[in-house]
Amino acid sequence: MLPTIFAEAFPDRADAGTTAITMWGVQIDPTHPNTDARVSVALMKFLRARNLNPSEAKDMLISTLRWRESFGVDAALREEYPEKVFGGLGRVYGKDRQGRPITYNLYGANKDLDAVFGDVQRFLRWRVAFMEQSIALLDFETVDQMVQVHDYDGVSFSSRTPSSKRAAEEASSIFQGHYPEFLARKFFINVPTFLTWIFWLFKPLLASATLAKMSVVGTGSRAIGVALGEIAERDELPVRYGGTGEGFDV
Repeated sequence: MLPTIFAEAFPDRADAGTTAITMWGVQIDPTHPNTDARVSVALMKFLRARNLNPSEAKDMLISTLRWRESFGVDAALREEYPEKVFGGLGRVYGKDRQGRPITYNLYGANKDLDAVFGDVQRFLRWRVAFMEQSIALLDFETVDQMVQVHDYDGVSFSSRTPSSKRAAEEASSIFQGHYPEFLARKFFINVPTFLTWIFWLFKPLLASATLAKMSVVGTGSRAIGVALGEIAERDELPVRYGGTGEGFDV
């Protein structure tokens, strides 16, 4: 089936059905997919994301392969992004008790919204590159998921500009459509009241499996530390989030 999938994904390539590609650091050879166990783990993500429906999983995989090429994921990884704009927005720090990396998205770290979101496509390239760098920490053998912490400290209603809303919508579409089953748990911390209200408003629309992975946490290191302490040891958590790890802000 993989040769057919690859041929459909890349119709302009005569050798698409026989040429290996690399996705998430895993080389997938359509003619010999069983030589690397990590290939099965990567492909199973699409089946799990589509409730084990082979036809829907196939469509998702084809869509993802096409998107990765048109978006230019490899080029996004090679691109250099200004440290003063994006340097504080994303961090990977520590692991949970299952060895899964913990990634942090700090939405209020840069108050210059025009610098961050003025060029929506540049923001998306940075955001995809950050996701790919996080995935590079997975071995697809013992660990194939991550924990995400979304910190809204410093975010206000005025932070929602047309560009930031567009960026958030497009990023959400990318991750839902092309990064299946990478999330083990997601924590929303320091959430402003208006965002908490929006979350509860849309809660009935979310799948139960998705809701089970999500937690909305209060403010302050104590409350955050208690919540994150359910999945990680204190020395794997930054001091600012109730842990004892001191390298987060270095």
